[in-house]
Amino acid sequence: MIKRNLILGLTTFALGLTMSACTEAPAPDAAPDTTPDIAAEAVDADPSQRFGRWQMDSDNPPPSINIMTYEAWNGDGMAITVASTNAGGEDNEWGYNTMFDGAFRAVGGQDNAETAVEWVNETTTRIINKRGGRVTQVIINMLSEDGNTIENEYVRMDAAGKITGVSHATYRRIQ
Repeated sequence: MIKRNLILGLTTFALGLTMSACTEAPAPDAAPDTTPDIAAEAVDADPSQRFGRWQMDSDNPPPSINIMTYEAWNGDGMAITVASTNAGGEDNEWGYNTMFDGAFRAVGGQDNAETAVEWVNETTTRIINKRGGRVTQVIINMLSEDGNTIENEYVRMDAAGKITGVSHATYRRIQ
């Protein structure tokens, strides 16, 4: 329970920082923004700790499956591919590349979608998803100490930036 509360607290904090970064600049006579910018400080993190294949824990019966693959990309970056099969046997695959610099890049396999990723600390990334030019979801992605589990907290938002849902997924290393 303590771990879950910590994760939700970090997610809420990261979401607040994300939303402040996605708003317009204040008027010249407005009070200065004192929101800390965690992306301003470089984090010395090693993406290779995540390289491999990861399967999402699920209670759904076969053929349902969700596999996330992390691979090296462009030196210090990472290519992410998500391949899934739903209960009806329909396959889906999409992915994106990141340099962990907070820059939005196109998502392959999804129309009008972009994703930006940045390090929060050595084991945690913040993933910001846009659809149609607006932020729709923030994911806090945490690698376990033993390097064999990834915990994702998903925060979904409406067009006004209001949180509409929070969910969780656990991925376990399979390769």
